[in-house]
Amino acid sequence: MSDKNSYLVFSGTNTRYLAEKICASLGCPLGNLVVTKFSDGEFGVSFEESIRGRDVFLVQSTFPNSDNLMELLLMIDAAKRASARHIIAVVPYFGWARQDRKDKPRVSIGAKLVADLLSVAGIDRLITMDLHADQIQGFFDVPVDHLYASGVILPYLQNLHLKDMVIASPDVGGSKRANTYAKYFGCPLVLCNKTRARANVVASMQIIGDVKDKNVVIIDDMVDTAGTITKAADIMKQAGAKTVRACASHCVMSGPASERVQNSALEEIVFTDSIPYTKRCDKVKQLTIADMFAETIRRVEDNESISSQYLV
Repeated sequence: MSDKNSYLVFSGTNTRYLAEKICASLGCPLGNLVVTKFSDGEFGVSFEESIRGRDVFLVQSTFPNSDNLMELLLMIDAAKRASARHIIAVVPYFGWARQDRKDKPRVSIGAKLVADLLSVAGIDRLITMDLHADQIQGFFDVPVDHLYASGVILPYLQNLHLKDMVIASPDVGGSKRANTYAKYFGCPLVLCNKTRARANVVASMQIIGDVKDKNVVIIDDMVDTAGTITKAADIMKQAGAKTVRACASHCVMSGPASERVQNSALEEIVFTDSIPYTKRCDKVKQLTIADMFAETIRRVEDNESISSQYLV
């Protein structure tokens, strides 16, 4: 077993809720880190205990606004300057991941830029979960431990004991992820073919597959404005589906998302707690990933394989 004194876990401001649960699972205290804010909005971070020669795990999801990313970068820089042995960024939700390629002329590739920022700041390893595009791992020159929310979502779905279950993908891009779930449960896969008018706006959608008298589970990696997933649920219900529920890794849920979910045909929508959700919506349920990340931290520290953590 790893010596608990050999590593320390610290948290950014807005991911403290998760870091505390990770530390409880590890049986270690959360490190003392102070964020000092100036009146103009600038801020600085400082470690209030010695980290010299220690492995430091910095827990911070980089969801909007960009202060969360900047805070993580400053934490990494401070750890490097305080002579930490290894700096491991624990980023359950990796923001800017939707900008993973040039899909039209003269656009930024935000995911690569963020990867470069983290690398230049000084990380030795990244632990993250359900990147929007798997190839983002290749944007880093340091090891990336890429976890999957299926580790907590699959057991939840199994406990529902749904008969006549069908797994659905809300778009063609997510078909690989949904197919993994369908293979695991040995059930059919249904696809939704959508066209977008512009970002966050769905123009039209068609279902490819049979959902009549089925219990449909829509699988996605994130839900932002919930336009796609609620439209898919409503169309499937109209096509004769018995029940429709959704499972997604990251609870972005911005703008009108909560209201859309509440008023949709969805029975429930299940997320992990990679992003905090404070709005009120009776249909939203969050499963914690604290134990999964805690076990990964322990295995990284003990130089053990993490592949046995993957259910699929």
